[in-house]
Amino acid sequence: MTFARGLSAFPITPMNTNGRVDTPALRRLVAPLAAAKVDSIGLLGSTGSYPFLSRDERRRATEAAIAEVNGRVPVLVGIGALRTDETIELARDAKAAGAAAGLLAPVSYTPLTEDEVFEHFRTVAETSKLPIVIYDNFATTHFKFAPDLVGRIARIPGVVAVKGTSSEASFAADHLKQMRAAVPSGFSVGYAGDWNSMETLLAGGDAWYCVAAGLFPKSCLAITRAAQAGNADEARRLNGAMQPLWDLFKQFSSLRVMYAAAEQMGLTDAKPPRPVLPLTDTAQEKVAKVLKELKLS
Repeated sequence: MTFARGLSAFPITPMNTNGRVDTPALRRLVAPLAAAKVDSIGLLGSTGSYPFLSRDERRRATEAAIAEVNGRVPVLVGIGALRTDETIELARDAKAAGAAAGLLAPVSYTPLTEDEVFEHFRTVAETSKLPIVIYDNFATTHFKFAPDLVGRIARIPGVVAVKGTSSEASFAADHLKQMRAAVPSGFSVGYAGDWNSMETLLAGGDAWYCVAAGLFPKSCLAITRAAQAGNADEARRLNGAMQPLWDLFKQFSSLRVMYAAAEQMGLTDAKPPRPVLPLTDTAQEKVAKVLKELKLS
């Protein structure tokens, strides 16, 4: 289950104003990730704007990305949707296209109870037969996974990992300890939240689900490998060098920054899906300055 270990790179999903995915541009984005040998690619995550896409467009994006990767790197695919039956169909589409696992966030309009989320995961995993990663992203779903609920869901056959959100650096080890106590032995516990994720790796986390790696895989791999080797000083030095980018993420959101950076790098001229607006000219100048200064790769 290598897809739940190491660095998982999350690219944007370029699309037009009608939500039609630009598959050639998507292939240009995922090709360097596979070439850099990231441990997995997280397609149609929050950075990949999955809620803005129809089922057909999500299928097109999945098939294009997996064809481009051509077995070199496992691909995890976002399958979250409002309805359980729709989620099952998305999971089946991902499985048919060759996805290694589905990233399942409890998307909702009506706030969900813990029992409802548990049943949602159980039904999707049992019916689709696609390995499932618990996708915990309170900032977008507004559902908070307590460790005990993660532990319950982790014991559902077919649920293989959790993608959590990194705590502040000083709480990373404690949060990981709580999660380890809740889940079965060997269950993968990984984290997103780029500016804090390095500390979760140093604390023993299994994976970094990384937005920045969607454009800068080599820089993020260097941090990951240093942390995996237990070289804390080097991991912190490399992570510190990325601070200007982390500051942009916190100021403008990683989604908007990644779209601006991808355009400035000549990979796509796609804009974020409306109603999300592109960065202002002044903010884009800040992004360009950081890219030039950091010389990311």
